[in-house]
Amino acid sequence: MRKRERENPCGVCGHYHKYEEGEVCGVCGHRMPVVAEKSSLQLSAFPSEILPEFLYLGSYDNASRSELLKTQGISRILNTVPSCQNLYKNSFTYHCLHDDKSLPFDDAIQFLDQCEKDRARVLVHCMSGKSRSPAFVIAYLMKNKGWRLAQSYQWVKERRPSVELNQAVYQQLQEYEQMLFGSSDVNSNPVLPVFQSSFSFGFPKPNDAIPVPAFNNLGTTSIFARPNLDNMPHEFTFGAGQTQMNSSGVPFAENQQNPNSNDISMDGS
Repeated sequence: MRKRERENPCGVCGHYHKYEEGEVCGVCGHRMPVVAEKSSLQLSAFPSEILPEFLYLGSYDNASRSELLKTQGISRILNTVPSCQNLYKNSFTYHCLHDDKSLPFDDAIQFLDQCEKDRARVLVHCMSGKSRSPAFVIAYLMKNKGWRLAQSYQWVKERRPSVELNQAVYQQLQEYEQMLFGSSDVNSNPVLPVFQSSFSFGFPKPNDAIPVPAFNNLGTTSIFARPNLDNMPHEFTFGAGQTQMNSSGVPFAENQQNPNSNDISMDGS
């Protein structure tokens, strides 16, 4: 048996060919599309580049892939979650934030400033890379770039679409913006995060307009409306149509004796 026959068959065409390597099937001509070579799973293994050749944003899964981080030139890691372990202390320089309730922006920004001075590429990560670690990156852009919260958020969101700030984190960013600039920027109008409420189970939200029941609708006839007595029929006929009268006033339905008939009535006795 040849080696080709011992391999797993293609899950699409069922024939034996190196479909994972892009080889064309010799039987049906099937080939895996080129787009599948770079799936979303493979792309998610790399962190998002926020500032070119300097600031990267990702998840704990990104921080656990040391070889991929090295290919991007990352040498320092800002760990924003105390429960996440620093896996490669011999390969990267770590800075871990120990407060898991509040967001120590100044502590993180001080570390990022030192990385920028040393021209070192740094990864900022939390568990999922969606809320906590993006908040520190946004705070850094506000502090060092002089951007307002709305502009900083939009910059990060465009480069990492999976960012979803929760309400508590966004409120701390608003307070940090007020500390930096004195007041919130109410004139800017970029895309800001929309916080979703919990399950509604089909009930209307407090801000939704409650539909008014269509009672007393003049255009609809109710089944409980009383009928018009003026149009009520005076005679009812069950099972047959209306009885017609002949010219003499006798109904056609009665059994009249035919005078020309020779039939003799039967005696029932």
